[in-house]
Amino acid sequence: MTEPRADDPNHVLEFRLPDLGEGLTDAELQSWSVAVGDTVELNQTIAEVETAKAVVALPSPFAGTVVELLAEPGETVPVGAPLIRVRTSAPATPEAPAVTAESAPPPAPERTSVLVGYGPEGEAVSRRRRPAEPADGAQQQTGSEAVSAPVPNGKQATAARAAATPAARKLAKELGIDLWYVAGSGPQGAVTVDDVRSAVPVSSPRVRAATPAAAPATTETPAGAESGVVRPPAREERTPISGVRKRTAAAMVASARTIPQAGASITVDCTATMELLDHLRTTAPFTGLTLTPLALVAKSVLAALAEFPGLNAYWDEANQEIVTKHYVNLGIAVATDRGLLVPNIKDAHALSLRDLCREIGWLVDVARAGNAAPTDLRGGTFTISNVGVFGVDAGMPLVNPGEAAILCLGAISKRPWVVRDELAIRWVTTLTLSFDHRMIDGEQAAKFLATTAGLLEDPLTLLSRL
Repeated sequence: MTEPRADDPNHVLEFRLPDLGEGLTDAELQSWSVAVGDTVELNQTIAEVETAKAVVALPSPFAGTVVELLAEPGETVPVGAPLIRVRTSAPATPEAPAVTAESAPPPAPERTSVLVGYGPEGEAVSRRRRPAEPADGAQQQTGSEAVSAPVPNGKQATAARAAATPAARKLAKELGIDLWYVAGSGPQGAVTVDDVRSAVPVSSPRVRAATPAAAPATTETPAGAESGVVRPPAREERTPISGVRKRTAAAMVASARTIPQAGASITVDCTATMELLDHLRTTAPFTGLTLTPLALVAKSVLAALAEFPGLNAYWDEANQEIVTKHYVNLGIAVATDRGLLVPNIKDAHALSLRDLCREIGWLVDVARAGNAAPTDLRGGTFTISNVGVFGVDAGMPLVNPGEAAILCLGAISKRPWVVRDELAIRWVTTLTLSFDHRMIDGEQAAKFLATTAGLLEDPLTLLSRL
């Protein structure tokens, strides 16, 4: 067996999805930045993938010409599965080994990442491959085709049937058809558009609407126009669970199943806090910053955690220990288009109010833009969820796995309130605490809430601690 020469025109390297950390097992391909036939440079961005925590740009670990794209936008790709094949004149490196028909090694029990900084973890997962449409005039290279990994549990035939043309995949998604169960009649058993249409009864309104009717070449006839019948909308819709929502779902199931949770709440007169905010916004240190009530609530929580460190802890099931953290990585729940993210502010307990305000604003903006780094999304020790921004008076959130408690901030609104035996209109909010009852009892939770509320009712006391 000979090694491929550095000038071998069939020297093709295969780039596999690297381990992106945090125990993530897959990612959804968002978009390709290259096409078949394109020339790519070392470290040039070739694709963007969305994990359960962030959107990540993937750089090419080698330079060359794109031979084949092995996944489609919207497809969930397991870590270790092949993404792209590039023909290059550079010799293979340990990080990006060349895979040829003559020299392909047998599937390894462990995967090796191809990007610097991503360590190998877990077991390689096989995935069906879908070649991209070749560019005009381009020929498919078969001499350097990578050897496909075996499909476990005797599903070779099923995996072969699951290969489909992009148009067929799009139509199947519109019709809610699982391609695993569609027999393909295209090249190498690929599923075609006709195969998808044949997989459902002709009487289905959705199939009739998706099947083009015979019409004159110069006239476009809307579906159903001949009969004048307006078809009703679909009664059901299926949405694949992926990315952030998939990760959130897993975390919430783990929370509900493994953490015995209890809750407590307190209603707070935060008029003095609102007045202090109005004053601080006019002072020099906060010029240019968006100072919100959340910043002072966060500062009050940090002060209360210093008095009650038992709420800044986690339950170590393996060792049957309670691990108390003497630092606070404060998580801020952020609603994004991709789902709920909880970036956290590292060592928030050591920040001034001004710096805390800046960090909250920056993290929220980054999370909503989809640019939160994995380090921003891991290592949280206590979380604040602000449902008040949606006009909700109170909420009862689930504790994040790996933490002991989560505080929910409700809407701050003007309400009737008794002040020195007289009725007045005050700024009022509700704080709700969900906590792990294995570590925190009712008394401890109540005292923590009362301390936090007291600091919001008298924020000058809070400022004296800064």
